[in-house]
Formats: sequence, structure tokens, C-alpha cells
Amino acid sequence: MSYAATNGISLYYEAHGAGDPLVLLHGGFGSVEMFAGVKDALAAGRRVVAVDLRAHGRTADADGPLRVETLADDVAGLIEQLGGTADVLGYSLGGEVAVRLAIQHPERVRNLVVVSVAVKRAGNFPEVIAVFDQMSPAFADILRQTPVWALYEQVAPRPQDFDALVTKSAELLKHDYDWSEEVAGIAARTLLVFADSDSIRPDHVREFAALLGIGHRDAGYDGSGQPTNQLAVLPGATHYDILASPLLVPVVDAFLQSSRPA
Repeated sequence: MSYAATNGISLYYEAHGAGDPLVLLHGGFGSVEMFAGVKDALAAGRRVVAVDLRAHGRTADADGPLRVETLADDVAGLIEQLGGTADVLGYSLGGEVAVRLAIQHPERVRNLVVVSVAVKRAGNFPEVIAVFDQMSPAFADILRQTPVWALYEQVAPRPQDFDALVTKSAELLKHDYDWSEEVAGIAARTLLVFADSDSIRPDHVREFAALLGIGHRDAGYDGSGQPTNQLAVLPGATHYDILASPLLVPVVDAFLQSSRPA
């Protein structure tokens, strides 16, 4: 368990296992505990580095709004200190951070795994966007009745900053974005992972995959037309429980291992 000085903050992370690093980035209002069910399995044969993003978990908040681009800069500084490059897996908010990291700091990302992420706000189902629009500082009182607050109160350096996290997160969720053109230029080998009952529209999953060269043509009998990037849709899963899918770790392992030299 350590802290890294990066981008003007002290970023919490913890490492497990040994080998090539895989950085794990959690979802909104989460922390490293979000990966408790898969962390040890992913650490078999590699070094897993789980991060508490800015204003989340054990990493304190800082002045200014919460922006995905800023969180990506934070993580880039950590990876530089870890050796310069790493594989990166991000879920939900952490997946957005992972995408921005690959765009803003391509030299830091070797392989990219993006779990349940839209590359534009309109890629979410309308009812999901409606919830984003309804988010307000008052949502903090609702979250205080859930395990989210119980963990935050236990580990955060300043539990009194919880209201600020909710307020900034509500503002972030209302921020419109479309990274399509930048995503098409991502150099890192990429695996997209979605649930078959995700919060993201299936047509946007197809759009995201197409931006990365997936599904443009038949791969051919000899596989010569198979793209470098990959898409996985996990059955029986949703945006909210996809990290608990028994298929997630095997899919991620197969992708990362296939990028290693024989």
C-alpha cells in the first residue's frame, strides 16, 4: 500500500503479485475494493496495481472540478513511476479514465481493457442519461444509506469531503462529450468488454468496436483478416455486476497473454 506524488496530488495504490504491471481503475464512488473479487485471480502471473482515483477512497480531493482528463493525467504520473508503461483495465468511470489515458498518454499504455464504457454521452440508454441529469448534491443523503458511504467513511482521509465528491460527480455526469475521433486513433491494443444487459446501447457498442477496426470484415478461414483489437460481450451480466461475472477474468487473461511474445 503506497502513495505516489503525481499531478499535484498524492494518489493511493496497492500492488499484488509480480511481473508485468496491470493497473486497475474502479468505477464512480468506488475504490480498490471494487476489484476485491477479481484482484487475486488477475494477479496470477502479473503485478496488479489497484488505484484509488482522485477524490475516491484513500486519495484526497483537490481544488477544481472532477474531470476524466485530469484523472487520466494522475494515473499517467503513477505509471511513469512504476516503470513507464503498463497494461490498464478500467471499469465504468475508471474505463473512461483508461480511454483518456490511452489518448492523452499513449506512451504509458501497452494493452488497454475497457469495461462497460461509452465513448460519447449519447451512447448510454436514454433512461441512464435521465438519471445522470437528475443527479444533485442531495444524492449524498441517499448514498449515506448504502455501503458506498460506509466504506468511504472508513478509508477516506477526509470523510467530510463526501458531499463535495457527490457534487463534483453530479457535475461530471452532466458533462457532454464525444471522443469518437480520438478513440479511432488509439494505438494501444484494446479489448472492449460489455454486459449483454449493459447500460450502454448495443448500437453504440458496435460503433465503439468499429472505431477500433473490429467487425469491418470477415476474418477469413486462416484468420488473416482478424483485427488486433477484440470485443467481448459477457452473457447474464449488467453494467452493475459485470465485475462479478465468472467470465471476466478468463477473457482478460486470454487477451493479455495473447499479446506476450512466445
